[in-house]
Amino acid sequence: MSFKGGSRSSSELVTGRSLPLLRPLFSPSMERMSAPASILGLVVVVFYIILLSCRRVDSESTQEKQALLDFLRQVPHSPRLNWTSSSSACDWFGVGCDSTRSSVLSLRLPGAGLFGPIPPNTIGLLTRLRVLSLRSNRLSGPVPDDFSSLTLLRSLYLQDNAFSGEFPPSVTQLTRLSRLDISSNDFSGSIPFAVNNLTRLTGLFLENNNFSGTLPSIDSDGLNDFSVANNSLNGSIPASLSKFPASAFAGNLDLCGGPLTPCSPFFGPSPSPGGPAGSPIRKKSNKLSTGEIVGIAVGCTMFLLLLLLVLLFCLRRRQRRQPTNQPKPPPAATPAGTRDVQPEAGTSSSKDYITGSAEDAERNKLIFLEGGVYTFDLEDLLRASAEVLGKGSVGTSYKAILEDGTTVMVKRLKDVAASKKEFDGQMDILGQVKHENVVPLRAYYYSKDEKLLVYDFMSAGSLSALLHGSRGSGRTPLDWENRLKIAIGVGHGLAHLHHSGKVPHGNIKSSNILIRPDRTACISDFGLNPLFGNSSPPNRVVAYHAPEVVEIRKATFKSDVYSFGVLLLELLTGKAPNQASLGEEGIDLPRWVQSVVREEWTAEVFDAELMRYSNIVEEMVQLLQIAMACVYVDPDERPDMGKVVRMMEEMRHTEVDDSLRQSSDDPSKGSGGHTPSVATSPPRGSTPP
Repeated sequence: MSFKGGSRSSSELVTGRSLPLLRPLFSPSMERMSAPASILGLVVVVFYIILLSCRRVDSESTQEKQALLDFLRQVPHSPRLNWTSSSSACDWFGVGCDSTRSSVLSLRLPGAGLFGPIPPNTIGLLTRLRVLSLRSNRLSGPVPDDFSSLTLLRSLYLQDNAFSGEFPPSVTQLTRLSRLDISSNDFSGSIPFAVNNLTRLTGLFLENNNFSGTLPSIDSDGLNDFSVANNSLNGSIPASLSKFPASAFAGNLDLCGGPLTPCSPFFGPSPSPGGPAGSPIRKKSNKLSTGEIVGIAVGCTMFLLLLLLVLLFCLRRRQRRQPTNQPKPPPAATPAGTRDVQPEAGTSSSKDYITGSAEDAERNKLIFLEGGVYTFDLEDLLRASAEVLGKGSVGTSYKAILEDGTTVMVKRLKDVAASKKEFDGQMDILGQVKHENVVPLRAYYYSKDEKLLVYDFMSAGSLSALLHGSRGSGRTPLDWENRLKIAIGVGHGLAHLHHSGKVPHGNIKSSNILIRPDRTACISDFGLNPLFGNSSPPNRVVAYHAPEVVEIRKATFKSDVYSFGVLLLELLTGKAPNQASLGEEGIDLPRWVQSVVREEWTAEVFDAELMRYSNIVEEMVQLLQIAMACVYVDPDERPDMGKVVRMMEEMRHTEVDDSLRQSSDDPSKGSGGHTPSVATSPPRGSTPP
């Protein structure tokens, strides 16, 4: 730390080799000093050390604090930016610092009423800045050149302002940028090839400006979100950008190729008529020879034929181009992926699981349902890091981690046929379903191109992963106690949906059963079938289908019971309910169980991982009977979910009272893989079609 007398380390202060004021305290005569004098010397040393540390803290952010004060002083702003020199910059509105409060890492001032140009030597001095958001203000003029000093910047949001001039050259030097949004401004000129310097970009948004010229070939290996819509660009779309949907290029009347209409081929001028070598006709005399007359005739004929072919080609070309005035098909959704994306709050841009125009984003907000526990908004969700959890029959699921550490699951629906009014109505119904065995629907988002659902995140994964994950060494099997607990939990959740919510689930399968760390089962993806119309069976996974669903194309309470029965068989057998896992073509899980039981009541029915435990055979047989009752061909013979739950509860209580499960978790007392003879047979009439 610098003082007027020079720079000295703290060790020099303690040893007495610095600061002449302290040297007498450590002189040889110190032994002759009194005890009070020695104590006084130590107090002085401690005081100087404290002073030294205080001066270090106070001086670390002085330059950044002054830069922010200069920015505020020179730019008109809203009254809420009450920055005062008497308080720490880290406590100001919109300013975020590191854990030591020594450096400014983020500056977020969206919609703060900022007006006019950004002064130089203000924001450009915040050299440790990671996130800068000045969106939705009235800032104008060019982007300052000193922005090039923000070399650690990762996210830059300048959309919805009045910035002008060419593409900011200072921005192309920020090689750590992963998110750049300068949409909805007055930028003009061409888009420079230097954009390729930003090798870490995952999102680039340049729409709603006045950019002109051709699109440069931009390396899109890591680029997942991109838009240049509503500019004045022309020419063909580079092959590296053709993977993006047509909406990313809409509003540029002279763009072609890629996802837009093909570019027209360019035809050069027709060849000049003449002889084969194009040389002038020689005259041997005033009269043309017979050969020359024949040559001229042939040449003229060839020229006329060529001209006729060109005219025919042009006419056919014109006829082909006329139908292109038909409406374009809706753009395909942006491919999803796993990456860290940080669109700022209120941004009109898109994320890997959110696409659509800026107008859609403004009209359609994230709607929270009654009783929600979250306070984030759509733009907080857009800033979250997203990880693909899986792709199911109704859409793709993501794990989204927000900046404050909140983790949610986002379901991006596909092929939704419902209108916004129908969608809103169904979400209101589903939002009222509250039960400990049902994953609560917290919020939803509806736009023309995107439909999102937000649920609580379940960290333990799905039942499908627990049952059918790698069965190699090191795997922890799902024991009988937990399988029975999961079965009863799913039953309670379904019964609540049917009797209290009056909502059929419509898509029961093991991947839609999510597990909490305490092995509590929760059902997800419930009640979504009305959103997809009747174009396809409600349950897209055929192995869980009730026979009647294929005919009526509608989920019912009794079809849910059938799917639940298949789920119970999956828990008992450890087999996924598809043909590949059963080893026979054209057979489903209920029929496979029936065929094994007919031959002999053996351990082949039950999962080998369960046969390590003793005294659970009767309980497994009872649950197998309940499962087979659920998969009756005739829906009227199936029990309702309330009765199924009561049967499972009574079975468990009976077994507990008889103390038959005391050693069920002790693999050393297993049955050796053989099931004792059981006189009970499966229910009559349970054979599926």
